[in-house]
Amino acid sequence: MRTLTLSEYADCPIDVPLDNGQLQVLADVANIGIRPAVVGNATWVLRPSSYIGALNLGELAIVVRPKIPIDRVMFLVAYSLDPRHWRQYPFELKPDTDVLEALIPAFVRHTRQAIRRGLLQGYRREEEALHTVRGRIRFDDQINRRFGVPLPLEVAFDEFTEDIEENRMLKTALHRLAHLPVRSPQSRRDIHALRPAFNTVGFGVYRRGAAPEVQYTRLNQHYRPAVELARLIIENSSLELLHGNVTGASFLLDMNKVFERFLFAALGEALGLSASEWKNGKYLSLDVGGKIMLGPDLSWWSNNRCRFVGDAKYKRLDSAVFRHADIYQMLAYCTAANLTSGLLVYPAGEAEPGLYGIKHSGKTIEVASLDLNGPPSEILEEVGRLSGRVKRHVTNGVF
Repeated sequence: MRTLTLSEYADCPIDVPLDNGQLQVLADVANIGIRPAVVGNATWVLRPSSYIGALNLGELAIVVRPKIPIDRVMFLVAYSLDPRHWRQYPFELKPDTDVLEALIPAFVRHTRQAIRRGLLQGYRREEEALHTVRGRIRFDDQINRRFGVPLPLEVAFDEFTEDIEENRMLKTALHRLAHLPVRSPQSRRDIHALRPAFNTVGFGVYRRGAAPEVQYTRLNQHYRPAVELARLIIENSSLELLHGNVTGASFLLDMNKVFERFLFAALGEALGLSASEWKNGKYLSLDVGGKIMLGPDLSWWSNNRCRFVGDAKYKRLDSAVFRHADIYQMLAYCTAANLTSGLLVYPAGEAEPGLYGIKHSGKTIEVASLDLNGPPSEILEEVGRLSGRVKRHVTNGVF
């Protein structure tokens, strides 16, 4: 298998012929810009966007690396998974490590720890047709399906089993990793060695980006790191990239989402706000009729009233056709929330910090930056300073 290594938001000339199906998958799945090369021996110039990770397209593997250090990416991911216990997610990193190679050892280690005393068991709701009574008879189904015939009986019961959601998520994540272009022989061996432990467990049927939430108690708390990493794998992976004759697998993280989720989690912790006060994507109505709905990344609510709106912007989106789109968006948020100010947060280098007073509106948009190149302690210190800015917006003291 040939591997191409690309860099986030960078032009990458390649000398590999790509068919129409492969080109379509790269554009549709990985959001990679493609144009024919005009100089040198290259055939195409690929330009990744905010998606980092790995794709397997038959005999061709493509790895997209982030523009910030990989250890910072994994810190953002770990903190988003569990702000109060993110240090439980130590990632083994080497200079050339990509996001998939960084993730697998941590997932393997936590999965081993979770099941070292055996698979977690729990009650699972079952509905079956049996010749003996078990649990509760479903009389409506018995009448509608059996037309009064006494056997078999339509029953519902709780089964104490290993085939529960937590184990299904772990098994599904292992299955997907086994089909991805994993370069490390040790990681491949670890993945295959763990899979037989889940032979009594079924696969979960999960749409991309829609893994179920798990409620943690003292009984399953030891599963939490493994399950949360499994959720990350499931939500960002796919085993079928279909276009024409092209099939494959992918694991792709959208850095827009990574930055947004980190900032939401870290600011919420710094502000000490509850889930009922600190919201991500809570809708605001821009028009009187409630047909134009907006969902800011960050909002602070009190007594059913929005007191602050903010947005996390991993990449400044300015084009010759539509400049200052982020400012327009934030102005719409402020208008919908009836607030005099709002906050845009970019990684350092993407936008110049400053205040923008908007004519004829009485509103001010603040642009702030967050340096993601420092160690975690410094990043969290900067988040603490950002939380002070948020409080000033709430008290109308932005100036």
